[in-house]
Amino acid sequence: MKNKVITVNYTTGENYKELSAETCQLIKETIAFAANAYAPYSQFKVSAALILDDGKILKGTNVENASYPVCICAERTLVSHSVSNYPTNIIKIIAIYVDKQLPSPVPPCGLCRQTLLEVEMRQKSAIEIILVGKDDSYVQFSKAADLLPLYFDGKSL
Repeated sequence: MKNKVITVNYTTGENYKELSAETCQLIKETIAFAANAYAPYSQFKVSAALILDDGKILKGTNVENASYPVCICAERTLVSHSVSNYPTNIIKIIAIYVDKQLPSPVPPCGLCRQTLLEVEMRQKSAIEIILVGKDDSYVQFSKAADLLPLYFDGKSL
């Protein structure tokens, strides 16, 4: 038997405004877009926005349904739109925001982590992920794979 260790690298900060101007603009738009989330059951409004390699910003929110399995997360709404409408563009950065006062920024669920990883592998380029809290704190990952270190991919099939 061998004991192994997984290390995940990330950066944290108390105020996202210390990040680049491009990243701050993305986060501001993500925060404002949370008002569009449809979360009548959980009141857990999530928004996400991304920057493509051509500078275009796309946004998405979570959309709930009384039949909970039909709900879709903001991250998957956003990535599905991007891949469908901009299939040759590279996603550079994704910002994710939860409009609720919590002790720290909220990471994506497992389905979203797998989806982000798949897109990152498909485009053969890292996607920077920034989680933003209502208090302006942030957690920054340099690539989606850091969110899911023991991942499942096409090589596993």
